[in-house]
Amino acid sequence: MTRVLTAERKAPQSGDVRSIVVFLHGYGANGADLLGLADPLGEHLPDTLFVAPDAPESVPGMPNGYQWFPIPWIDGSSEEESERGMVQAVADLNAFLDALMVDEDVLPEQVVLFGFSQGTMMALHVAPRREDAVAGIVAFSGRLLSPETLADEVVVRPPVLLVHGDADDVVPPQSLPQAAEALQGAGWQDVFAHVMKGTGHGIAPDGLSVALAFMRDKLSL
Repeated sequence: MTRVLTAERKAPQSGDVRSIVVFLHGYGANGADLLGLADPLGEHLPDTLFVAPDAPESVPGMPNGYQWFPIPWIDGSSEEESERGMVQAVADLNAFLDALMVDEDVLPEQVVLFGFSQGTMMALHVAPRREDAVAGIVAFSGRLLSPETLADEVVVRPPVLLVHGDADDVVPPQSLPQAAEALQGAGWQDVFAHVMKGTGHGIAPDGLSVALAFMRDKLSL
């Protein structure tokens, strides 16, 4: 049984929904954390609805902080708890995306998944295993989970943009080339990368500009 995800929304500036960007936030944050990006992006994506769901589980001791799944080295959970949480969150997110596309009457190729940190882990895991490919995945400051199973489990290969700060002390910068290598090894043709110089665990203006160009291209805007 899936859990219903609550989400913040920012309507398209034009009033017409022709594409959707789904923000997937990081560990301990919430949907509102990334929805602020809708303002600078929306000027260049006027027909885009921005949706930012809260992850399904609250983080103990963090008011308004949510997680997609427990992280053992942060919260002391077991590997089994983390894996169980991940499987459940994948089902929750897939159900959320299915309902969103029906409600807004858009096709998968009109949707971009925009992840940050743990949200990137979710995007890179969920999108390739869905029946129909989304327009693209924007993957900030995260890593590819279970790269060893990807080639056997991949269903579709949407374009991927990997972005990482070279001063990230939360998720190691080498996670970017590792993800790129695994994706290409699993048959991806469209894998793009951008390194944000001097940037820690965050989203710098140059990274956001590259992400915007990628989304405009993949959404054919």
